[in-house]
Amino acid sequence: MPTYYEVRPYRAPSRIGKSRSEVPLIYIVSLIGFMAISLAMLLAFSLFTWFQPNKTYDSHALESPSRHYNVLSKPTVDAEFINRVLDHYQSPASGKGQSLYDYGIKYGIDPAFALAFFLHESTCGTQGVATTTHSLGNIRATAGHPEYHGFRAYSSWEEGFEDWYRLIAEKYVAKWGLTTIDQIIPVYAPNADHNNEAGYIRAIKLAVDHWREGRVAV
Repeated sequence: MPTYYEVRPYRAPSRIGKSRSEVPLIYIVSLIGFMAISLAMLLAFSLFTWFQPNKTYDSHALESPSRHYNVLSKPTVDAEFINRVLDHYQSPASGKGQSLYDYGIKYGIDPAFALAFFLHESTCGTQGVATTTHSLGNIRATAGHPEYHGFRAYSSWEEGFEDWYRLIAEKYVAKWGLTTIDQIIPVYAPNADHNNEAGYIRAIKLAVDHWREGRVAV
């Protein structure tokens, strides 16, 4: 009589130490831990922000160091750069950047401001009475100065450069205590003389900012 053997179905050996049901649980625990840490960091940041005192920020205080408009400062442009600007605007004073720079050193005024006045007043000597007077800043005529149509006239651009520096250093700064563009312009070019003080101030600051960033054209 034939003998029959019991045949049992094959079962693969289980993974040592871990059942299949335990594997997804590890990922779930890791995810919960990550979410808990993220939530804690977000809560900490929120609490830090909440308990900070209310502050009103002055836009000028947040400006970069290049945006200082006190004329009494070290040069922020050099003679070579000044010449590049004069050349760009096809100024009749082209090539005289060293002179404009040196007078700035002599009077303790950043030559970037002198150049900005020159640009605003006559597009660097290419427009208005400055084409005749050689004046950097179209200074009104006063007793003891040669004049042309009510403005001081000079025999050279160098003479005109120095007179502007001298005026700002000796009268505006030393005598009146005006050192920033916001203080100087309302006296130098007041609204009462049909000037736009705010526009003038913006123009000077814009030019100085451009040059301090290395950009020739304004």
